[in-house]
Amino acid sequence: MNPSTPNLFGIHTQALDLWQRRTEVLANNLANADTPGYLARDVDFRKALATASGAANGVALETDAPGQIAGAGRSAETLAYRVPTQSSMDGNTVDAQVEQAAFAANGVHYQASLSFITAQIRMLRMAINGGQG
Repeated sequence: MNPSTPNLFGIHTQALDLWQRRTEVLANNLANADTPGYLARDVDFRKALATASGAANGVALETDAPGQIAGAGRSAETLAYRVPTQSSMDGNTVDAQVEQAAFAANGVHYQASLSFITAQIRMLRMAINGGQG
């Protein structure tokens, strides 16, 4: 995309990447619910989104390899350890019910961002086709 062209999808493209990253982190927490000493993590969404939106303000992107762009939500500093609501004997901080609720809510947020992007694409198609569907 041309840098002078405004982003037609707004912040939803960066948000979609962050919601997807959070899905991975929450699934990892659930997979390790019975692992002694495992510390539950979560994406600090506000910090990650601020980092992602800062890229539009002239901050250069770092690349992992030629031809790839490192997503802002992928950086380790956007992950935070979850504060446990109840201590466990084995040091594991995963609360399966909290993780499942967060996973479900994250799915709703992901779907909302995806729906917005889909609606924008549909609107662009209609404009290009002159309202002919």
